[in-house]
Amino acid sequence: MEHPRILFSGSLISFAVITATFACSNGQCKLGDECSSDADCQTGLSCFSCSEAFDGLRCIRSTTTNQFEFMNSLPFNRYAYLTTHNYFANEVEPLHTGIRLTFLNQEDNVTQQLNNGVRALMLDTYDFKGDIWLCHSFGGRCHDYTAFWLAIDTLKEVEAFLSGNPSEIVTLFLEDYVETPNGLSKVFKDAGLMKYWFPVSSMPQNGQDWPLVKDMVASNQRFVVFTSAKSKQESEGIAYQWNYMVENHYGDVGEHPGECSNRGESAPLNDKTKSLVLINHFHSISFKVMACEDNSASLISMLDTCYGRSGNRWANFVAVDYYKRSDGGGVFQAVDKLNGQLLCGCDDVHSCVPGSSSATCSATKDQ
Repeated sequence: MEHPRILFSGSLISFAVITATFACSNGQCKLGDECSSDADCQTGLSCFSCSEAFDGLRCIRSTTTNQFEFMNSLPFNRYAYLTTHNYFANEVEPLHTGIRLTFLNQEDNVTQQLNNGVRALMLDTYDFKGDIWLCHSFGGRCHDYTAFWLAIDTLKEVEAFLSGNPSEIVTLFLEDYVETPNGLSKVFKDAGLMKYWFPVSSMPQNGQDWPLVKDMVASNQRFVVFTSAKSKQESEGIAYQWNYMVENHYGDVGEHPGECSNRGESAPLNDKTKSLVLINHFHSISFKVMACEDNSASLISMLDTCYGRSGNRWANFVAVDYYKRSDGGGVFQAVDKLNGQLLCGCDDVHSCVPGSSSATCSATKDQ
């Protein structure tokens, strides 16, 4: 007669576990709650694992806060923007050359990234098969096994986003291996992006402020492009990146705790003749399982370190791999902190008074 009692007790325990596991569902699960799918989580959250921080699946942040809804009357360089490293090297892009033997850096496509609040995109452009392609390659050459897709296809997605979101600004960082004369200019034109183009002639020199965001929106100059090829600024009117910003080391070299130094092409991080600051935080070889830890507390710590190294300037762009992976707030919380500091000197943009043009914080948030 002992076995039925044990079995019954086990059934109660199983029922309790199931009840606890699915204590919330249908869009009711909050940040940190256990979940079984994205549908369980509240808006702005996704259901992910993070073995370094917790067992199973939990709801974590997956969208940004729109900083322009708090203030849009400041210069472009007074805001922070979530940036995806190699945004095109994602898991959903189908094969176009029959084979691919290279690393991935993101999970979703460019439209999904933009819809989730990504506002700056890093891409590698190459001459390949008589056109401009996006490749994750080496030695300045694209191959069938390192190619992802035609540049114009992804740029058309960017154009569609700008068309459908007339108050948003998108920035591109080109690791540029294109040698075809005016090849990039042509692909931008063919993608319909020139009508949004922010011209080099309007970019500030010697550390001055950029134009106000509201003025960039009003003039429809909402597409900002930088290239790694210095000659393109004169030949095609595409801004040479390190004329306008400083940038830390990328990859493993830039991942040492407590350190933050400039990459070789960049001026020193504390050079205030450059108005923008770009901070990379990703490993040389990307692994999804590592991104959860990389995009959590260590990211906040790196941004704090780089603030000091950059002459007490907060980052305008923070570039990561697998941007949705974290143990909770992740890169979204990090960008909230950056915008809070840039807009009103607080550690969270939600502490800034909406609509205010002065450096004031909400007393209710700071108490």
